[in-house]
Amino acid sequence: MKILAIIGSATKHSSNLKLVQAVQHFSNDLEVIIYDELAQLPHFDTELTIENTPENVLQIRQQIEESDGVIISSPEYIFSIPSGLKNLLEWCVSTTIFTEKPVAIITASSSGEKAHEELQLILKTLGAKFDDKTSLLIKGIKGKFEKNGLLDKETVGLLENLMQNFAARIMMMEKGL
Repeated sequence: MKILAIIGSATKHSSNLKLVQAVQHFSNDLEVIIYDELAQLPHFDTELTIENTPENVLQIRQQIEESDGVIISSPEYIFSIPSGLKNLLEWCVSTTIFTEKPVAIITASSSGEKAHEELQLILKTLGAKFDDKTSLLIKGIKGKFEKNGLLDKETVGLLENLMQNFAARIMMMEKGL
């Protein structure tokens, strides 16, 4: 299965990127491709959403459409999702690329509750398929990494469980269940 992982953080080498890199190591049945280029997307412009759409917007839309599922891993910035992630999702509103698309949502931040709720609301509006088993809120993310840079066992277990549920959802949807 081909999975696109979108990193919502504006920070290079963020905790959210490290989380998804950890997911890559224990998701043997999944090809996880990381998209960490939100800053390269132009500011959303309704005049360009259908015609004369910027090439890099068309490319990420195509990656989303061609994936079997999407992971979105994001921090919380001022009780909201980061502007770069919101910008990407706005570029997708006029499309159906998220309709019935299996999505795993990871919000990893110091608190993250508001961003987690907001991201779920936006993805529900876009028609994405997720539930409590494919959504994960990780509070206090910086404390979840050990001195060697690896995640603690509890967080790894939560991520493994999330990914098992996510893979099962994708397989069920592919079978039309």
